[in-house]
This record gives sequence, structure tokens and C-alpha cells, in this order.
Amino acid sequence: MPINVKDITTIQQKFATRAGAAGNDYKTGVMNPRRPWAASTALSKESWAQGVQNAVQNDRFTKGVAKAGDQKWQTKASTNGANRFPAGAQAAAGDYGANFAPYLQTIAALNLPPRFPRGDARNNDRVNAVTAALHAKKISG
Repeated sequence: MPINVKDITTIQQKFATRAGAAGNDYKTGVMNPRRPWAASTALSKESWAQGVQNAVQNDRFTKGVAKAGDQKWQTKASTNGANRFPAGAQAAAGDYGANFAPYLQTIAALNLPPRFPRGDARNNDRVNAVTAALHAKKISG
């Protein structure tokens, strides 16, 4: 006997209505998790690694990109993304500053090699000094 299911339009409408009204429930859940997020997430390290490896082995990334195509990301980014980006950037300014400050200090502490005429290959030494210092800062934690 086949399973009796609702049509997809009804399901989509119910999802949009219920999820759209659940902002306070969402916030309450975030503020009162059943288990601490950081500790629980850290314990899932092996599952995460295996899931990533399974995705790589099954080429899920490429398949997902092909399935979505350019039109989907352009539509979502130019509508939802464009509308949400300014407020998100403003809300993240403090975190951005706190996380970028150590790298800015690294750059400010550099003594670059001398600048040579435009096109001189030795000017790459200046770029290499910056990238090496920033990479060292990144991997040092």
C-alpha cells in the first residue's frame, strides 16, 4: 500500500509559515541548548572528518555545484545576500576588528626590503615578506 503524503506545495507553505514564525523559539533554543555547543562539536571531530572524506570520495562538492548552477547562487546572492549583507557587516564589525587586529599588528611590525623600480623582480621580496609573516601568524594561532 502506498504511503499517503501531502503535495509539495502544501508542505512548502507550511514550512515557510511555521519557520517564519519561529524566531523566538529559535532564539530560546540557541540560548538554552540541551548540551554545550563547543564541547559537543569538539567531540564530533572524527564524524566530521569521516563525513568530509565521504563527500570527497563521492565527489559531492562538484555534484552539488553542478546541480545548483550559476543561476541559483546569483539569484540568492543578488536578492537575499544583497539585502542581508549590510546589516551583517555592521553587526560583525567588532568581531572583524578583534580578529583582524593581530594581523594588522604583524604587518605594522614588518621591516620590508627596499623598493626597486617598477617591474624589478626584487620587488617580489616585499610581497613575500608580507605573505610569510601573515602565514606564520595564522598558523601560530
